[in-house]
Amino acid sequence: HGPLGRPAHPSGALDGDGLHTWQAILGCELKEDRSKGGYFHYGYDGMDFISFDKETFRWVAAQPQAQKVKEKWEDHPGWFQENKHFLEETCPVLLKRYLSFGKEALQRTEPPVGKVNSTVVDDSLEVLTCQAFGFYPKEIQATWMRDKEVCEYETLHRNVAPNSDGTYYVQLSIEIDPNEKDHYWCHVMHDGLQEPLVLAWKEEPDEKLQHPGIINTFLMNHKIQHLVIVIGH
Repeated sequence: HGPLGRPAHPSGALDGDGLHTWQAILGCELKEDRSKGGYFHYGYDGMDFISFDKETFRWVAAQPQAQKVKEKWEDHPGWFQENKHFLEETCPVLLKRYLSFGKEALQRTEPPVGKVNSTVVDDSLEVLTCQAFGFYPKEIQATWMRDKEVCEYETLHRNVAPNSDGTYYVQLSIEIDPNEKDHYWCHVMHDGLQEPLVLAWKEEPDEKLQHPGIINTFLMNHKIQHLVIVIGH
């Protein structure tokens, strides 16, 4: 017997030997108008077979062979009220409980942070890569823009991948003329952002140029060491 005391299979009501497949699905839903829906469906050998109508308290046969099962099951009128109570009362309570358990994970959002990197290929070609990372949920819109135009076909890569902490990251690249670098920017939209994230390439100061004394000392030491080696020979 299955849930609610109802047979979990046709229980001899079907003829035929050999192997057969008996499938069952049940569920309920909470609608926006606070009404409740529910269903019991059964399948036989991969086809709809019989289902329960909780409004009419009847089993509905989807196949001629299901008529025998319908008649046998309807000999137990007590099942009807049990089925209706499960679909309209018990199942919605369980559904609300499971939704409350998963609310924190299902409704959590983590906004992305991002940056743009540049790779010089040659004097006439450069690759800009936009990276957005640390966001949740997975759905995100990231596009390269040239001024106000979307670079849909010019974009080389756009893949979303998971991080070890359960968040996601995405990166997309575009090949550009280095002389037009200032015209390109990356536009990112995500549920965790109050407004779109706009990323552009920024030239980072060369740390070596910020410490000329260190560089000069290094060069001087290098020359002295090289000189000693030469004299030693």
